[in-house]
Amino acid sequence: MNRKWKSHVEVALIYLFIAFMFIVIAYPLLWTISMSLNPGTSLYSASLIPEKWSFEHYKWLFTSPNSDYLLWYKNSLFVAAANAVLSVFFTALIAYAFSRYKFVGRKTGLYLFLVLQMFPSLMAMVAIYILLNMLHLLDSLWGLILIYVGGQIPFNAWLVKGYFDTIPRELDEAARIDGAGHFGVFFRIMLPLAKPILAVVALFNFMAPFTDFLLPSIVLRDPDKFTLAVGLFNFISDRFANNFTRFAAGSILIAAPIAVVFLFLQRYLISGLTAGGTKG
Repeated sequence: MNRKWKSHVEVALIYLFIAFMFIVIAYPLLWTISMSLNPGTSLYSASLIPEKWSFEHYKWLFTSPNSDYLLWYKNSLFVAAANAVLSVFFTALIAYAFSRYKFVGRKTGLYLFLVLQMFPSLMAMVAIYILLNMLHLLDSLWGLILIYVGGQIPFNAWLVKGYFDTIPRELDEAARIDGAGHFGVFFRIMLPLAKPILAVVALFNFMAPFTDFLLPSIVLRDPDKFTLAVGLFNFISDRFANNFTRFAAGSILIAAPIAVVFLFLQRYLISGLTAGGTKG
């Protein structure tokens, strides 16, 4: 009886923790949605349950001549899509090499990837700025994409390599007997079998440009090249800015493309997240 009572207490504590975390996550989101539907632009006049629902802020974002929201959205989609595709391709190549081949510096390279993950990206901002300036890629979306793709390689390579290690090498050998070369094995055997982990990498790298503010704010200067995070920040950063409700509306719409990509890749995500860390 005592053991049964203890089990009930443990289950109750688990549910209480889940409920607490749900409130922590849902309360700010509910306020953001409510603010986007409140009339006016002031933060202090907004209420959690608006008396008069209004979609004027969403309409303003897409129709006002003073709004560059559509341009920022297009820039973010371009950076996110390019980042996802290029990250998947280069990460898969690097992980394939570390998983299937023995070469000088292989173990050192893996440890280097591990060490690089320990340092925050903020430490590299000065070096990134100088590098992009030397390459004449400052204030360029391609420069931003270059930094995103290169910066994600250490973590993604470890993740994908762990998944590649779970794929039997006998499949490689069978393909080579049938006449497949290095790239034949990579494209015909490894990539189709690694769809779950590649879907995880694609989703994470697609999300990054929509939520990252620090790196785009350093690289981009022209308002016509801003991503959504940088552009929306301008709504509330000016001294006399009072566009919090428009900021909330723009923030809510950021979730739309991420949700579409998530639903498209959903069938791969669970197996990819669990299998990527089985071997290292």
